[in-house]
Amino acid sequence: MSTPTPPAETVTALARRYRLELDMGTTPGTPVWTLVPGVTEFTPKIEPTQQEVTTYDAEGWSEQAVTMLAWSIETTIAHRAHPTTGVFNAAQEALRKASRSFGAKSYVRVRYYDRNGANDAQEGSALVTWEPDGGGPDEVDTIKVTLTGSGPLVEITNPVAGGGTFAAAEAKTLKTGGDA
Repeated sequence: MSTPTPPAETVTALARRYRLELDMGTTPGTPVWTLVPGVTEFTPKIEPTQQEVTTYDAEGWSEQAVTMLAWSIETTIAHRAHPTTGVFNAAQEALRKASRSFGAKSYVRVRYYDRNGANDAQEGSALVTWEPDGGGPDEVDTIKVTLTGSGPLVEITNPVAGGGTFAAAEAKTLKTGGDA
C-alpha cells in the first residue's frame, strides 16, 4: 500500500477574497458593474430543499432528492460617505433604495467573485434587506445587507481571471520574503 501524495494546495484562502459588485446600468443588457465598498463580512449561501423519496425498494433506508435551490448573500458593510459633501456611496444607496421599493425596482443584479482571479464567480438577481446595525456614540455606521436570490445564481467567468486585485501585490510580497 502506498502513501498518498500530499495535496499541492497548502495555502488557506482568506475570507476577504470576495468582491461584491452591483449593476448600476440603466440600459437593459448593458451592465455597469460598480463596486459595493466597505464590505466587512461576506457570506454567500446556497441552500437545497430536500424531499423524501423513499420507496419500498430502499429496504428501510430513507432516500432524499434535492428539488430546489435557494441562494442568498449576507454581508455587513461600513456605510461610506464622501469626505467633503457627506453624500453616501451610490452603490450602497442603490441597495438601500431597492430595499424600500416594490415591483421591478425592488430587484438588483449583483455579481461576486474571487478578487485574486480564482475560478469562483457568480451572478444573479436579488431582493435587498437593509438593516442598520445602530450602536453607541463610539461606533461606526455599519449595515447588514441580505441579498435574497430571485431565480438562478449563474456561474460566470471571473472578470479578473489571470490576475486579480491583489495577485500582483501577493507575488511581490512572496518575492521579497514577506508573510502572505
